[in-house]
Amino acid sequence: MRKVFFSFHYSKDIRRVVQVRNSWVVRNSGESQPFLDKADWETIKRSGKKSIENWIEKQLKGTSVTVVLIGAETASREWVGYEIKRSYELGKGIVGISVVSQRLVE
Repeated sequence: MRKVFFSFHYSKDIRRVVQVRNSWVVRNSGESQPFLDKADWETIKRSGKKSIENWIEKQLKGTSVTVVLIGAETASREWVGYEIKRSYELGKGIVGISVVSQRLVE
């Protein structure tokens, strides 16, 4: 089974990401939750850029692919850019999935 790192705009796309989180398709039974909750993320953010970089590096370790969940503002997020760059540098596969809602127009 591949280990996957998910990259996304936390405050804008978390609802859609929760659907993936709850699907159980991203981890083996009994394996820890692969996502950080808001309180943990806020703690890491307050610790500064180096702490965020260290956390990302730790999360990328042992993964083979990075899935970027692409929302309307994802491209402008500093840490999403960093995660994509590091994934590329580390030779990981990178997959983009659009999470932007589309409305049907008659």
